[in-house]
Amino acid sequence: MPDRSAWLELTREAVLEPELPICDCHHHLWDYPDNRYLVDEFLQDISGNVGGGHKVVSSVFVECLQFYRTEGPVELRPAGETEFVDSVAGVYPAPAGKTNVPGGQVNVAAGIVGFADLALGAAVQPVLEAHRAASKRFRGVRHASAWDASEQVHNAHTKPLWNLLQTADFRQGLACVQGLGLSFDAWLFHPQIPQLTELAQAFPQLPIALNHMAGPLGIGPYAGQREEVFNAWRRDMAELARCENVCVKLGGRTLTSAGFGWHKSAAPPSSAELAAAMTPYFRACIELFGAGRCMFESDFPVDKASCSYTVLWNAFKRLTAEYSASERSALFHHTATRFYRLA
Repeated sequence: MPDRSAWLELTREAVLEPELPICDCHHHLWDYPDNRYLVDEFLQDISGNVGGGHKVVSSVFVECLQFYRTEGPVELRPAGETEFVDSVAGVYPAPAGKTNVPGGQVNVAAGIVGFADLALGAAVQPVLEAHRAASKRFRGVRHASAWDASEQVHNAHTKPLWNLLQTADFRQGLACVQGLGLSFDAWLFHPQIPQLTELAQAFPQLPIALNHMAGPLGIGPYAGQREEVFNAWRRDMAELARCENVCVKLGGRTLTSAGFGWHKSAAPPSSAELAAAMTPYFRACIELFGAGRCMFESDFPVDKASCSYTVLWNAFKRLTAEYSASERSALFHHTATRFYRLA
């Protein structure tokens, strides 16, 4: 991922409603040779580019194939990611001059979602226990299953089977997740929503967080079919919403796979432009699942391909302006802290 800082600076905004508490329920930390995004970079994004930043009081780290152990059994190596994140997690002061958090502090990676190969079946138990031993902040597992037949769509980094969620081994592994009182993060594309619905029905006591609203696709064979995709997505989301153990992370519309093409524009979109494009998706989720089962996410730095952190959260605030104070508290903070059992 190239450095797009200069491009992002072309659209600068002051933070809207700087006193609204936020738990960013989905972000990554990584260190690639040409792309570093660790705590310093995350805090800098929070700080804003005009005045102060958003009032992010806590965050949840989600696995991204980083910092694995280099030795030992292959299946246990992902625990290295949790070990590393635990070593850098904690309460940090906001960047100098930025005080839009209580005491100028943010609890980075208050919750950690790691990777364990659930296709190992019951043999995944020691892997889950290794994650738990690595950090008291460990809350659950994400085993991404996003898959599409088109070569123009990038499938998940886990290289999943198209029907991973329906396999017997995967479900045996998921039973271990449930048995340890952990949660499951699901990342899939919109045509796969019925698979998650079936899974949620089979595990009604398992807390499930659907990442990025199931990523309605707008590229490859889905380009130019936004209305058709939206209608199919909404129909399947309505059925999924009947599963009360499922919550939805509201975000991911600025992913390049969404097909809006913002990353190719001369300048990044404004928060008003983002809100106008994203509102139908977000409001559909809130209508179907209720604010108590929806939570906003940044998905940074992945979504940074299209906009800055300030602009993204300004868009979220704009599109929820008509909701009640209690609904907005749930959407921006309470749902996430409850789902991930954060103090």
